[in-house]
Amino acid sequence: MPQPATSRSRRADELARPIASSLALPEQHVGLIDQSHERCQAIGLSRIERPDYAPLGRTDLTVARDRNRRLHCHAAPVMEMLFDQIVGTESMVVLCDATGTIIHSVGDDDFLAKASKVALTPGVNWSEQAKGTNAIGTALVDEVPTLVHADEHYMHANHFLTCSAAPILDPRGNILGVLDVTGDHRSYHQHTMALVKMSARMIENHWLSDDFRNALRLHFHGRVEFIGTLMEGILAVTPDGRIVGANRSALDQLGLSGAALRMQSLVSLFGTTVGALVDRFRSPLATPMAVKGPGGAGFHLHARFDWPVWSHVTDAAMGAARRGEAVVELAPAAAAPMPAVETTAPAPAAVGLAHLDTGDAQMASVLGKVRRVLDRDIPVLILGETGTGKELLARAIHRDSARAKQPFVAVNCASIPETLIEAELFGYEEGAFTGARRKGAVGKILQADGGTLFLDEIGDMPLPLQAHLLRVLQERRVTPLGSTKAVPVDVAIICATHRDLRAMIDARAFREDLYYRLNGLAVRLPALRERSDLAALVRRILDGDVQARHLRLSAEVQALFDGYAWPGNVRQLFNVLRTAAVMAGGESPITREHLPDDFLDDLRQRPAAVAEAAPVPAPVVAAAPATDGPPATMSLEAMEVEAIRRAVEQAGGNISEASKRLGISRNTIYRKLRWSQRDSS
Repeated sequence: MPQPATSRSRRADELARPIASSLALPEQHVGLIDQSHERCQAIGLSRIERPDYAPLGRTDLTVARDRNRRLHCHAAPVMEMLFDQIVGTESMVVLCDATGTIIHSVGDDDFLAKASKVALTPGVNWSEQAKGTNAIGTALVDEVPTLVHADEHYMHANHFLTCSAAPILDPRGNILGVLDVTGDHRSYHQHTMALVKMSARMIENHWLSDDFRNALRLHFHGRVEFIGTLMEGILAVTPDGRIVGANRSALDQLGLSGAALRMQSLVSLFGTTVGALVDRFRSPLATPMAVKGPGGAGFHLHARFDWPVWSHVTDAAMGAARRGEAVVELAPAAAAPMPAVETTAPAPAAVGLAHLDTGDAQMASVLGKVRRVLDRDIPVLILGETGTGKELLARAIHRDSARAKQPFVAVNCASIPETLIEAELFGYEEGAFTGARRKGAVGKILQADGGTLFLDEIGDMPLPLQAHLLRVLQERRVTPLGSTKAVPVDVAIICATHRDLRAMIDARAFREDLYYRLNGLAVRLPALRERSDLAALVRRILDGDVQARHLRLSAEVQALFDGYAWPGNVRQLFNVLRTAAVMAGGESPITREHLPDDFLDDLRQRPAAVAEAAPVPAPVVAAAPATDGPPATMSLEAMEVEAIRRAVEQAGGNISEASKRLGISRNTIYRKLRWSQRDSS
């Protein structure tokens, strides 16, 4: 005879509360378990009778996997990474589709054998209707991350389990499936749920990027340091400013449902336009911009897009803005992946090697060497400190090469988790994880086929993976993970690092054979403090990247810049100028008051910056002759040097004061005096 509802509820409380208490779980958790138990009893499930554990037949399982092939491809490498975090804990990682059917699992062999006894295996359905209260089925019902521990499971046979599951959502908020970690209840760890939720978000972010690979993607967060992490919100935007996709973090931060967000446009959401974002973030050096969201909430935002695809948007949008035309906003529509956009649009003229030549002799030498190996199938290794513009040079090489209309694919070897980098580079087939024959994902190397592959921070590539990369470079063939078929590939290789690879070779942290394979031409980018073209760089950044042609530096700021060591190099210079340009607004010139506070603080804390930036011997200035005028027979260069010497002497040896009086930079003074000293010797 069925128990009364109050009796069932009381029994559920007796089962759930001791567990919740021992695990320090909130009352909300107890309520969810209670409601799930009531649902199970309402449909007549038995706690003790052995249910039907018959899995899907092989054909039906194949159909289920094919139907969820894309989910499988995105989830499989993440599952491997997640399992690496819990290996040896008597646990397994499970992927289920939106119906609760298990389509893939990985785990400790001993625990997989135990799990098979309760049919926790591929092909078996673990919805609430089939297995009672369990993390997978209950997460599908409640659509929230769910923990079900020990005798919180409705069926007695599952009491030895502890399960943490999180639903996986598509960019429109629909459930794609569930990711779950299940283990022996004695091995419960409170951090397991956090790992599962992070992994589910990683799958969701991969899905969104794949859905909207040609869209403008906005990465944002209330705290700037969280951009680039799993905590960031991601939005997909069409050229006309419609919001067509979002990850879960975006919805949480904006406080909007997926449907409500798709009613918004970029203008109504953040008060900016597509053209403005494309124009601002076309430079790789651009830093996040501050925007106001709904209700005045502050966010930091960064936009990512493929420049050749979106270059036309800038001109059209900015032209419309200059003519005072309204921004086009379309009526809300069901979101769908953007159609592929023609990728052969001409790139801006000033993106090649010539654009990087701003008058510095060291840079000119680097560019000259690079030009001589263009299209010669010689790999280029770019060395230099962080922030010196290694990726800018790599992109310029690609733009000036015969491969300019083909893909440029950049991979930062330091930013991809070690457990994922092999799959990212080489790709993998579905068979690598399930035995199916279809390809799961194309790796970065194959994505760059016909074009250029840029491996940034190559010194951070894991040692085992270096051997695999070397084989690909030698054979010009890529074998995706799980495949036995090698695919021919044609890529130009450019690598970059700030590390000392020779020292790493000595320490056996980098393969010597790979080093010599990559080191066809090694060029070292000079640090900004070593360059003589600071003024030209400032002008180029203000005119082009920052779009502030009307601004110039005051004599005081120029002197500060000339005497600063620039530890962050060109990237730091860009950030300082961008902030200063915003602070200056319509004013000109840029003064000390417009500079960022942290930059001024750093100036005060680096008293030796001037000496470090320009180590000119004092006797050169002290020995300047005091004459009433230059001899009539002096050359033009000698007259120039003589004028500089006189100005320095009249300024009491103060180079900054002399540069103000002469209207030239400190670096110019130092350079001229060094040349004159070398000529006289």
